[in-house]
Order: sequence, then structure tokens, then C-alpha cells
Amino acid sequence: MREVLVTAKTTEAEGVVSFELSGEGLPGWTPGAHIDLAIRAGLTRQYSLCGDPADRGRWRIAVLREEPGRGGSRHLHDVVEPGDTLSAGEPRNNFPLVPAPGYVFVAGGIGITPLLPMIREAERDGADWTLYYGGRRRARMAFTAELARYGDRVRLLPEDEHGLLPLAGILAGSAYPVYCCGPEPLLAATERACPPERLRLERFHPRETDPAPEREFEVEASASGRTVRVAPGESILDALDAAAVPVPSSCREGTCGTCETLVIDGEVEHRDSVLSEPERAEGKTMMVCVSRARSARLVLDL
Repeated sequence: MREVLVTAKTTEAEGVVSFELSGEGLPGWTPGAHIDLAIRAGLTRQYSLCGDPADRGRWRIAVLREEPGRGGSRHLHDVVEPGDTLSAGEPRNNFPLVPAPGYVFVAGGIGITPLLPMIREAERDGADWTLYYGGRRRARMAFTAELARYGDRVRLLPEDEHGLLPLAGILAGSAYPVYCCGPEPLLAATERACPPERLRLERFHPRETDPAPEREFEVEASASGRTVRVAPGESILDALDAAAVPVPSSCREGTCGTCETLVIDGEVEHRDSVLSEPERAEGKTMMVCVSRARSARLVLDL
């Protein structure tokens, strides 16, 4: 983690504020990246970088005020001001923009944040792209003034004016890759409507699943030679921690990608919200904070 200075705080929409963060030697990043932000003792959250990757002196994040939860967003909204310092992790990207002749971007609410730098890059590269941006109402949709410069490539479709995003029509009209971020109902509907090979999603909260009953299994850490038993109700990460096998981690709910680990042998029951369906089918990596074994034994590159 590094210290960053809050240099600006801006209201972007009802319930949404952005923060500009500066610091010495900020590492570069690519569209789709996010950072861990230590909000206060014991509370770390992940936020998409939504500024310009070419600006190496500043990062920008945007925060939706959420009344439920542990109070991280409320603290940022109500307490943190320009001149304060925060601790931030290195940028990580589980949602990279792959080169393509064009893109379909679909955003719901605060899900616009990781798409903003993607749109900037697509426009810079001369790609054919369209953004479909929904929200409960126009006043709660952030960065609309910033998006106005792209003209009719941006379709603003607030729910109280247009209803739910017309996904069938949006997705039927193009063969381009689809990048989607927003609330779980939007993501789930997009998954149902779009072929998995075209779709790339970013989730801010764990995906809704109906996991199979849990059973005990064995995990071998190949590099360290340690073997642990993982009990029902225990995560692989917790079992490895107890055996003094270090694994980097952050969210512990399968959304940030910090604990992604190579799988050498065994079959994985994926429960994360990071990997695409093709990546799950390959079974080459897993998030050890939430995912489990389908086989009796897993061998991991640890």
C-alpha cells in the first residue's frame, strides 16, 4: 500500500462523488483496472480507476453512497476531504480491454466507472463503439456531461424515462465484444442474453450462486510442499493461512482477484465473480478465498 493525497472531491451525480488522488511515482494502469483503498482501520474496498491512464500523476475513482454495509462509502462521502491522505494498493486489472475493431459497452449506475477509460481508448484507437448507459433516473447517472462529447455514440437510457435497458436489441445489433458493468440484475440478464465468448463482465459484489453442499478436500501447495485439509465451511485461503502458507488477499469474497492462484492439478468448483466462463472451463486458475474443489485433491502453485 502507498500513501495518496486527496486533491479533489467532486459531486458527479446524486449519491456519487469522485476523488482525485495523487502521489509520488504512481504506477501506470490500463482501462478496466481497480485499486484497493484502505478507508479506515480494518476496512478496505476496491474502486475502479476512471480517469485517464495517460495522466501518470493522478488517479480518479468514483464512489456510490450505499447506506447498507460497513460504512466505507459513507465515510468517503461524509468524512474524507481534499488534503486528507489514504492508503492505496497497486492497480490490478481483471477486466482488460482486448483489441477489437469495435465494442458494445453496457453500464448500469456506478458501473460506468471502469468503462470511462475504455471508451477513451476505443475513441483514441478509432474503434467503432457504442455505450448504452442506464440508471434509475438521469440525476443519479454520473459523468453524463463528460460523456456528452462523444455525441450519439452514447445512449443515455434512464429507467424512469425508458424502462430497463433493451438488452435483446442492444446485443442482437452487433457482433462486437460486449463490456458490461453494473448491478447484479443487469449482469445476470446480460449473461443470459449474450454468448459467453463475446461477453466480459466486472462485478462490484459477489455473483449470486446456489453452491453445491460442501465437503472436505485436500490442497497441496506444490512450491512449499505443504498439504492442508479444507473442512466444510472453511475456505482454502483460511486453511492455507493456518498452515503458514502465505497467499495475497484482499476482498475475501471473490471479486478483486488478489488471491488468484494457478491450478496444477485437480478440478475446481468456481465460486468467484472474476473469471469468465471460458476461463472457468479451462480451470487453470482459481480464487482461493471462495472457490473449492470438485475433486478430492487440488494441487496449487504456492
